[in-house]
Amino acid sequence: MKPYTLGLYEKSMPAALSWKEKLMAAKGAGYDFIEISIDETDEKLERLDMPREERNALVDLMEEAGMPIRTMCLSGHRKYPLGSCNEETTRRSMEIMEKAIQLSADLGVRIIQLAGYDVYYEASNEETRTRFEDNLQKASLLAARSGVMLAFETMETEFMNTVEKAMKYVRQVKSPYLNVYPDAGNLTNAACMYGNDVLEDLRKGEGHVAALHLKETVPGKFREIPYGTGHVDFEAIIETAWGMGVRKYVTEFWYTGNQRWEQDLRDANEMMRNILSKQR
Repeated sequence: MKPYTLGLYEKSMPAALSWKEKLMAAKGAGYDFIEISIDETDEKLERLDMPREERNALVDLMEEAGMPIRTMCLSGHRKYPLGSCNEETTRRSMEIMEKAIQLSADLGVRIIQLAGYDVYYEASNEETRTRFEDNLQKASLLAARSGVMLAFETMETEFMNTVEKAMKYVRQVKSPYLNVYPDAGNLTNAACMYGNDVLEDLRKGEGHVAALHLKETVPGKFREIPYGTGHVDFEAIIETAWGMGVRKYVTEFWYTGNQRWEQDLRDANEMMRNILSKQR
């Protein structure tokens, strides 16, 4: 048994693939699990209302393929944020949260990565931050009820682009079901912006880092940067995370129409496993 697990972000594969095809592609490329995406599109949000028969069928597919879904990237809160001043929006945000926790429990997902935004499409202010804090407390109790962990992604906006900022809310809520799930690329960009040390910031989450996104970035750009062409020091970040006890990692990149996408999956897997194999 490997001392760690390496997952694959669902959006690294063509959206048109069936779940069986995605599971088999991830398996063929050598990954240990898939991270399911519940983003702000209607298509992905509809997954939260997946009938019981479909949930059971997906669990059976995972067993058949030998490829589980073990983490969830819940970015649907970007459109329906926990801190919105619109009461209907916050009602929808909590509905999304409760349904995401239930879907996770049914599928065997262990960690839900929360987007670290109080709001996204509206202005952040004292009211949005207070609403965010209040609804985060409620969300943590829902997670505790089901035994599913929530963990903040460090984002690209000022609100929560460092582990230190995420830890403010972890300490405030004081729940074993709320932790941090940092993004290596976003942290690196934040370190460039502030002139701080990315490894020092990562260490500020010690004891509360549930998993780590392995994403490449360049200064000012946060998506669709091929591995090896950006400025993220994966070796140093993984070594630091490993020393903090982190054993769950996810390669985050996107399918952009490249016909060599299956090779991209294998290349990312090989790159990260080479680094992880050096950890002791």
